[in-house]
Amino acid sequence: MPSRCILVIEDDASIRRGLIDALQFAGYHTKEAATGETGLNLAVRMNCDLVLLDLVLPGKGGLEILREIRTTRPTLPVIILTARGEEADRVQGLRLGADDYVVKPFGVAELLARVEAVLRRSPSRPTDVASVRIPRGEVDLARSEVRFDSGRRVELSDRECELLRYLACNRSRAISRDEILSHVWRISPDGLSTRAIDMHVARLREKLDDNPAQPHVILTVRGKGYMLA
Repeated sequence: MPSRCILVIEDDASIRRGLIDALQFAGYHTKEAATGETGLNLAVRMNCDLVLLDLVLPGKGGLEILREIRTTRPTLPVIILTARGEEADRVQGLRLGADDYVVKPFGVAELLARVEAVLRRSPSRPTDVASVRIPRGEVDLARSEVRFDSGRRVELSDRECELLRYLACNRSRAISRDEILSHVWRISPDGLSTRAIDMHVARLREKLDDNPAQPHVILTVRGKGYMLA
């Protein structure tokens, strides 16, 4: 049985109670919040594995909470809960980095299936990575710079740091370009060219002194994507 913890941020007491009951019956640990401020505080500070996030909340709205979660805990999975007529909000939520959405009213079976699918795609997501060791140096992600043992320093862009952080958080597997678009660029990969991913990887390799012909830091996995060595 699952033993992961799921945070439910929902202001409607009956819906929140139903979500909690369904999740606990399925074997999950749960935490709950009825306001945006409380929900954001729990999402940032507590050790949870996934957030179910209503978009319409008193105080901070769901999209504002999602934006802050993606800043402070970029790898935390989030499923947004929306009403049937809120298509624009669903699209914006996905662009901000939500992993999936469930439309109200929803069935318990659908909800649990989506939760299981998102957790399955995120088998081992640490909350963050502060630094990455590379040959002849180290990347300080908090300061957005590469520090080589020789004393040379190279500055990284925010996007380059996010890309390297995501690869480091998923070090044990190859990351597809579509997944990078979804979780680093935070946009839907449907119908989009992934050429931008390759260009960013090329620039990042250059800054890391990672030979593109024989890379030792960011590996290209043929037919799959990229992986941190």
